[in-house]
Order: sequence, then structure tokens, then C-alpha cells
Amino acid sequence: MPDDDKGENTAAAPGTAPETELDTRYSSEGAAARPWREAVALLTDAELYWLSTVRPDGRPHVTPLIGVWSDGALHFCTGPSERKARNLAVNPEVVLTTGANALGEGFDVVVEGRAARVTDEARLIALAEAWEAKYGSDWHFGVTDGMFSNGAGGRAEVFAVTPRTAFGFAKGDPFGQTRWLFA
Repeated sequence: MPDDDKGENTAAAPGTAPETELDTRYSSEGAAARPWREAVALLTDAELYWLSTVRPDGRPHVTPLIGVWSDGALHFCTGPSERKARNLAVNPEVVLTTGANALGEGFDVVVEGRAARVTDEARLIALAEAWEAKYGSDWHFGVTDGMFSNGAGGRAEVFAVTPRTAFGFAKGDPFGQTRWLFA
């Protein structure tokens, strides 16, 4: 089923829209595929995301974090010595999830992609401003040497995850599973 967002600049590559399909195996009768713009709205407005990475020995690592949806990608930051940063240095493939922690209502989104370091100073400044606008002045960052920095000497690498595949799970009546595939 084609997505109805062809003209919106919300997909992984600006100006493109994902292929959208309902998986009827996991959907109630009468369910319809959800448009990508609904997933983007959830990714934009969510306060908390769950990041799944893979440890060098193959074991999974999952952690909650904050982030910002901008320019077709979900962005997060982490200290260079934290477990997730060390995992990403070996394997940049990740899964990010967000949604409602309830079974009978809400909408969950799962994004699969590759975490790529953001080091461009202008881009980092814009992202730091977006972080503060979303989370308040407690999340004020400067930019130093291609990383976020704070007044206490802390530094964080910033990563962007552009969706390769995403899934939307509508919960309640009707239940539905949408898959978005990006070119």
C-alpha cells in the first residue's frame, strides 16, 4: 500500500517517502497501514527512546535515552567511554524504539538503521539548540571538537540514525503492524 506522504520531507532521505505496507498476519481485520507522518510525529514528540546496540561479544545492550528527530534521522548522544559508544565503535547497527507502555492503546515505533557520528560543527550547534528547545535549559550543550560539551567538562558524541526499515504497532481496536521500507 503506498504512503500518502509523497511530498513531505519526513522520510529518511529528504523529499522521499518510504514504501508502506500493512502486515495482515499481525493486524486486526479492518486495520490499515499507518502513514509515515504519524511515525514522524511520534518520533518528534517522544521524550524517551530505547536504544539497542550489540556488544563486541554479540550480547545485546539496551538503554533508555533522550533524543531529537531532525532532518529525517533520530539523533542521540553518549559519552565516548559509555557502553553504547563502545558498542557502536565495533558495530553501528542499532534499533531505536518509542511509544506507549500499554497493550490496549497507543502507537509504538521501531526504527532500524546505522548510527553515524555527527561531527559537523554547524549541524551540532543546530542539534544542541534542538535538544535545549525540547528538554529545557538543563540540557544546554556547547560544541567542542566535533562533540557536545557542557560546562562541567563532560563531552558526548552525537549520532544520527536514518531509518532503513521502521515498524509501527497500533494497539487497541484495531491492532495493526505497518512496515516502512526506505530506498
